[in-house]
Amino acid sequence: MLKRAISLAVGGAALLAAPNAAAQAEVQQLGAQFWAWRAATQPATSDDIPRIVRPAQWTPDWSPAAVAAQQARLAAFEAEWKALAARPQTVSEKVDYRLVGSALSRVRWEFDHVAAWRRQPHFYVAQALNPIFEVLLPPPPLERARIDDVIRLLGNAPAILSAGKANLTDMRGPFVDAARHQIADVPASLDGMVAGMNPHATAAQRRQLATAKARALAAFADFDAYLAAKRPGVSDTTAVGRDSYRYFLGSVALYPYSPEELLVMGRQEWARSVLFEELERNRNAGVPELPIGSSIDTVIAQLDADELKVRDFLREKNLLTVPDWAGHYNAQPFPAYLAPIGWLGRTFDLTSQARVGQNATVYLPDPSSKLGYFNLSITRDPRPIIVHEGVPGHFFQLTLGWKHPNPLRRHYYDSGANEGTGFYAEEMMLQAGLWADAPKTREIIYNFARLRALRVEVDVKLALGEFSIAEAADYLEQMVPMDRATAEEEAVFFAASPGQAISYQIGKMQTAEFLAEARVREGKAFDLKRFHDYLWQNGNVPIALQKEEYLAMVSGK
Repeated sequence: MLKRAISLAVGGAALLAAPNAAAQAEVQQLGAQFWAWRAATQPATSDDIPRIVRPAQWTPDWSPAAVAAQQARLAAFEAEWKALAARPQTVSEKVDYRLVGSALSRVRWEFDHVAAWRRQPHFYVAQALNPIFEVLLPPPPLERARIDDVIRLLGNAPAILSAGKANLTDMRGPFVDAARHQIADVPASLDGMVAGMNPHATAAQRRQLATAKARALAAFADFDAYLAAKRPGVSDTTAVGRDSYRYFLGSVALYPYSPEELLVMGRQEWARSVLFEELERNRNAGVPELPIGSSIDTVIAQLDADELKVRDFLREKNLLTVPDWAGHYNAQPFPAYLAPIGWLGRTFDLTSQARVGQNATVYLPDPSSKLGYFNLSITRDPRPIIVHEGVPGHFFQLTLGWKHPNPLRRHYYDSGANEGTGFYAEEMMLQAGLWADAPKTREIIYNFARLRALRVEVDVKLALGEFSIAEAADYLEQMVPMDRATAEEEAVFFAASPGQAISYQIGKMQTAEFLAEARVREGKAFDLKRFHDYLWQNGNVPIALQKEEYLAMVSGK
């Protein structure tokens, strides 16, 4: 009976049989309306998990009028949500209701607390260029329809930058500096992108690309001059502050922890990961370092072969159901049109709700000892990145979540569950024996863990104003250790997106606690594979809510 109850919930029958069907329908309708609106208004981001399917011919609009319209619609959604507070009755209904609340709180967090649209000039660099990056991210061939999308979006860049000048009423100095650093790379990036696209374009499209590029570059030069003039006297404070951070923890991510508790948790896990890494290094004394792949073709072939072996391992160890319809996580070298703008975001095409079943793609640079922290690890052994980003990590978890029978659970809310699951997958595979014959890769996994634990301290201290961006970069460079460029990139990203960096470690720790309590509650009836199937399919749902629902099911409530 226990297995049947959980399988029904995972399969959707519990949703269909809900005793309070009218209330559930109201919450579902509100959620559907919200996500349709969010698809048209969600800010573009460099991150891979939050990417969303946009409406056809979508063009971002951050004009003051559009921002005011977004704020008014958000307030209306919030009022509708609050009016439904007494309607949900069952645990699953309450979980769905709180999911909509979490999603609304995320938008409120973006508008009123992080306020990137008012404080972060590089936000407008992202809104101008990241939509183009996302159009070019799916693998070749580069169809003419996609080129038309690039032409339209590139043509919209001047309007986005003009909106930035109108909206940036509370700029912060380090974010001005970050934006100007990015803008310095824009001319060469757009030149390279257009040159790479031209062989795939018609003569008319080539002319349109050239015109749109010239106008965009002029707009970026004007925006840079505007920022340079405004930089003197701008506040250097980037912290959102304790009250806002507490709002994020409690209302968006649904973490049951204070900032001080997060610091203790992160520090304990950092010490644990350092211990395990040093024990592993001592155990591996005399073992040669992993060689760097001899060529890009060699690394790609290794990654594609290892992905199949990882899937087989999951099946053989009875860890997780791997349906045949789920696409694969494969590698490609950068297309000529994508490489110049690769710095705009995570170069992983994880597909989308509209492309479930297709293969995901990770684009890889030529192997070199000069590569950054993560790309260097891929050239030595692709399996850590496969496990975190591909299978069983983000791509596989999103693939399963996008087919959830409950539409509300198909959407990303916040990184805690998704990144927590990706990080949990690394340790799950380590302890299950995937790297039993790869001692040097085990060192990589423990060093990854060391980084994820340090991110907690960096995130909290940046949010509370106890670290500047420069201090955070120094800390990451020294304590992981990692290359300076990656450390600076991470520090700026985490300062601009408070709450994201804690998601890996805190999400994993919540998952471990969830599993332990489920194991104790179920006793001998506990089934690890069944637990993982539930966790992965509901992987867009905050762990606290997953735990509440799962434990209610196993208790027969």
